[in-house]
Amino acid sequence: MDFKPPVIRSEQIYRTYWLYWHLLGLESHFFLNRLLDMVITAFVTIWYPIHLILGLFMERSLGDVCKGIPITAACFFASFKFICFRIKLSEIKEVEILFKELDQRALSQEECEFFNQNTRREANFIWKSFIAAYGLSNISAIASVLFGGGHKLLYPAWFPYDVQASELIYWLSVTYQIAGVSLAILQNLANDSYPPMTFCVVAGHVRLLAMRLSIIGQGPEETKYSIAKQLIEGIEDHRKLMKIVELLRNTMNISQLGQFISSGVNISISLINILFFAENHFAVIYYGVYFLSMVLELFPCCYYGTLISVEMNQLTYAIYSSNWMKMDRVYSRTLLIFMQLTLAEVQIKAGGMIGIGMNAFFATVRLAYSFFTLAMSLR
Repeated sequence: MDFKPPVIRSEQIYRTYWLYWHLLGLESHFFLNRLLDMVITAFVTIWYPIHLILGLFMERSLGDVCKGIPITAACFFASFKFICFRIKLSEIKEVEILFKELDQRALSQEECEFFNQNTRREANFIWKSFIAAYGLSNISAIASVLFGGGHKLLYPAWFPYDVQASELIYWLSVTYQIAGVSLAILQNLANDSYPPMTFCVVAGHVRLLAMRLSIIGQGPEETKYSIAKQLIEGIEDHRKLMKIVELLRNTMNISQLGQFISSGVNISISLINILFFAENHFAVIYYGVYFLSMVLELFPCCYYGTLISVEMNQLTYAIYSSNWMKMDRVYSRTLLIFMQLTLAEVQIKAGGMIGIGMNAFFATVRLAYSFFTLAMSLR
């Protein structure tokens, strides 16, 4: 029996995502990769945010504290989200398996064109934009130290020795901070690119399901048996999509709550640093790029979270658009029950409280602005 490959391949979208995990020493059975994983876990995931937090307590001026808060919050929540996603790797793989099964259901040319020209292109743009934004943020931070003058660390931090004791010790400390933040950014790429990419693919598959449901019974040579079979297959596809949504709720429940808190703090503090504490042009560029990175980190996930809800709401109309009038009572009853199931609101929530959507994005921005105005009044 010849196996017919799927017309679309969702797994190709995740090649770069799994590359992040390989570079971090995970998803491999080689000894060197496991050793790399232990080193990164000890010196980056755990120690890096700790040495930044301790450094904040050693700062005496408000300006230095404000300069250290964004990267401290970012690294702390990057480690927090990375641990959350690492624990849920089995569920992430289960979602990918379900995507492969749904890929095999998209057999028409119209479905293939829509997925490749819209869903796949947008998902690829998401992970590329994250690489560009985080890369520019890291480069601008390094440039602010190398060309800003003076013997300053990349970020305010605590070391168990005198950093300024000699040139060698100073540059070794700066090198650790550069390497550590680069690996933290790599972790953040794995953390932050997965939710919007996956939401985009889910929304694309919901649209493909709506396409299939709306043409049930529209063919001139279709029998009642083939029509009923298509409806059952559509119900099964909907079940798989709801299973994916449930897995995503479990995977992103805690990690995305940390995302909202981190973004709110960093957006507001970055604005304060740009207006009051930036010492040179490199610092202004760094905080400006960092501010845009924080907005980019949050917006795609919220946008595609809303898109999932919108596409899910269209399923009811797609079912009604099929040619059901010539079918018998049993078919019509099944169709009505299916329509009732699709009427339920589908939303993924962070922490079981905050719906991941555009409302949450605007609420986070308003909260950041309120924090900014409060800081202005207390200046």
